[in-house]
Amino acid sequence: MPPGNRFWTEMVTARDGIALATDIHLPDGPGPFPVILERTPYGRDQTSRSEITAADPRPASRAEIAAFFTAHGYAVVYQDNRGRHGSEGRFVKYLSDGADGFDCCAWITEQDWCDGRICTMGLSYAAHTQGALGSLDAPGVVAQILDSGGFANAWMAGIRQSGAFELKQATWALKQAALSPEAEADPVMKAALLGEDIRDWFTRLPWQQGHSPLRHHPDYEAFLFEQWRHGAFDAYWQQCGIWAEGFHTRYAKADCVHMSSWYDAYPLTATANYTGLKRARRGPQRLILGPWTHGDRSNTLFGDVDFGADAAIDSWAGDWRQYRLRHFDHVIKGTPNPEPAVRVFMMGGGTGRRTAAGHLAHGGHWLAFADWPPPEAVPTPYHLHADGSLSPAAPAEDAEPLCFDFDPAHPVPTIGGSLTSMEPVAAGGAWNQVEAPEFFGCAPPYLPLASRPDVLAFQTAPLTAPQRVAGPLTATLWVATDGPDTDFTAKLVDIYPASADYPQGYALLLADGICRLRYAEDPTRPRLRRPGEVVKITITLFPTANIFMPGHRIRLDISSSNFPKYDVNPNTGEPEGNARRRRIAVNTVFLDASRPSCVVLPLIG
Repeated sequence: MPPGNRFWTEMVTARDGIALATDIHLPDGPGPFPVILERTPYGRDQTSRSEITAADPRPASRAEIAAFFTAHGYAVVYQDNRGRHGSEGRFVKYLSDGADGFDCCAWITEQDWCDGRICTMGLSYAAHTQGALGSLDAPGVVAQILDSGGFANAWMAGIRQSGAFELKQATWALKQAALSPEAEADPVMKAALLGEDIRDWFTRLPWQQGHSPLRHHPDYEAFLFEQWRHGAFDAYWQQCGIWAEGFHTRYAKADCVHMSSWYDAYPLTATANYTGLKRARRGPQRLILGPWTHGDRSNTLFGDVDFGADAAIDSWAGDWRQYRLRHFDHVIKGTPNPEPAVRVFMMGGGTGRRTAAGHLAHGGHWLAFADWPPPEAVPTPYHLHADGSLSPAAPAEDAEPLCFDFDPAHPVPTIGGSLTSMEPVAAGGAWNQVEAPEFFGCAPPYLPLASRPDVLAFQTAPLTAPQRVAGPLTATLWVATDGPDTDFTAKLVDIYPASADYPQGYALLLADGICRLRYAEDPTRPRLRRPGEVVKITITLFPTANIFMPGHRIRLDISSSNFPKYDVNPNTGEPEGNARRRRIAVNTVFLDASRPSCVVLPLIG
């Protein structure tokens, strides 16, 4: 430590000689101290937009956050990922974070100002870096708060989703390429990247390497296409940094909080890491699932829906800084921690009226559960019927299948949902599933998505009593296509009845999922289909918790695209990320007793 300094920057050397820019903030006093570490690609000295509270919407700087924790006796360390901001080396998205994080922790524990114990924190990519170093059981790690990230299985959710590619990787790559050290050092490169209109480029998919908006920064273009073209769940996806599931049995024995939200990209990651690490007995595990979009934990409005004053984490946590301090103090100082194992926001139960600001008042409240999935939830199949109904009743023996034409040139547009990092093309949140000018890919006459001929909508009769759903969601479908490959999508929707405020009702999206058919049986061995071959598939929707109120309907929408959230299957069977052609597919969903398609709802009586 430099004499007399309580803050300084040091270049910490990784095992391959690359120097990583590292800021150290120390409390007053002689030490040694427990350490809080955050590793980020967004700038170790740059303000995070999410460091707000309900009382103060101004984001606190990293220096202010460090001052908060140092005042309570913690040293705080911020480090730039390699190839980002002040760190040397070539940026390798996700895959260098395990070794670099391990080396950072090893260096910290060797310092005379460290007492040997490290707590980690961070949102999004800074949660991925935690999952990566935790997977290698980095030295000294005793507590973690993985906020909206940590990649349990990036092939299932986060980079791909059951084979389909998440196009947030493309929007993220273009934005971050323009902020890279290479672009900062090359004004021509920076101007070229900033001059690209990503919305225009999304009308010209699929891209070709060297002829994409990222062509000006070949390194960033290369990692995007590397992710896009690795379709099968092979060794590429089983690497540290993107596959914590494969490391759960050797993960750091840390006291962990896993946090995500219904309209975030990472609730599958949070729940899978919670259940997997608990099963592996690696340390105490806690889970928080809110109604938020990505990192917006102190807000109450997400998309067009207001979830009420209780929706903000501040309603029960004090604020996010206080929550983190309590968790770290429990681990480091042994203070009591009264938090339940699982805290979940149950959406619904509001007035259903328009708020003064013009948004749907859906409401909601927090629940505590002993575990996840909630032990009291009963998985209940709701069958899809040929007349468009959805019910627990078994389908008829002779029910006819339903077919639709899926034209990849005219995909179903994404209207909100669980996504992040897609601005300015798309944004997450709860929205009425009706086309509108503000949503990419929508066109006049702006009708409900369920009116499209390539959307099959199945709904219950109006409910006579509240129906509570909380837990994982899956749809099991018997399907076929007339070509070598296609996709099937599923969306769970809460259907409001007509009212004075909403004369046409309101179709509130709760959760969605997708399955690329070539991966249906074995993700490690993709197989193209024979035309008309009947396949049983499982679509993993993101989890949810919602009260369907009396008079509402539960609806499941089945289709074959959700763009621009996912890349569009060309239905040709061409290799992933290399398609040049498109064909219209005739897709079929079977609904008879011998091939019963259903959605499994976790009902709480």
